[in-house]
Amino acid sequence: MGFLDVLLGRSKPVRPDLDQLFALPSAAVTLQAGAGFTPTGMGSVCFASVEGGAFTRLQQDVRALLDADAGRGGVPVEFTQDAYGYTWLLTRRPAAADGTAALVNDLHAVNTLLQEGGFGPQLLCSLLGFRDEERRALALVYLYKRGSFYPFAPVTGAPGQGERRDNGLELQVRALLGDDLRIEEDLGRWFPVWGAPGL
Repeated sequence: MGFLDVLLGRSKPVRPDLDQLFALPSAAVTLQAGAGFTPTGMGSVCFASVEGGAFTRLQQDVRALLDADAGRGGVPVEFTQDAYGYTWLLTRRPAAADGTAALVNDLHAVNTLLQEGGFGPQLLCSLLGFRDEERRALALVYLYKRGSFYPFAPVTGAPGQGERRDNGLELQVRALLGDDLRIEEDLGRWFPVWGAPGL
């Protein structure tokens, strides 16, 4: 950081630290013990769409990377595009403890592949899905550009009630996982990821 940055109060953005993803399996254990949420075995990576041949090559590289792992059980990697034009990659693993570790390895590998392929600026977030006995959904979302996590808890209600989130649950999860994950301090950056694959 330069002298003028200090004088003008500018700060350097946090560098992405993909190794933060490896804290998710222990956070999943804490989340299950403290709040009754268990992993769904689904996780996803979101990035700004890449056009043309670069995107096709990227899909092939990701499929080759993840499908090379025989432990996937033949479950294909899925690519979808949301209403905002962002691309989501969904990957699945068994919803057991070792499946969560394997799923995190998949997410880390995809993020690393995108970053090393020059697509780092397009990376937005990764998420890992959870459910409790009441079928409430929860995601732990990793913000690529911030190097931090936040919980997202959508509320599924009756048709016509609109999209809502369980802020109380999100704050409870923040307190519960404060020792396991680097939690995003700015609540304004806890963006909703409505309809995200894996949620």
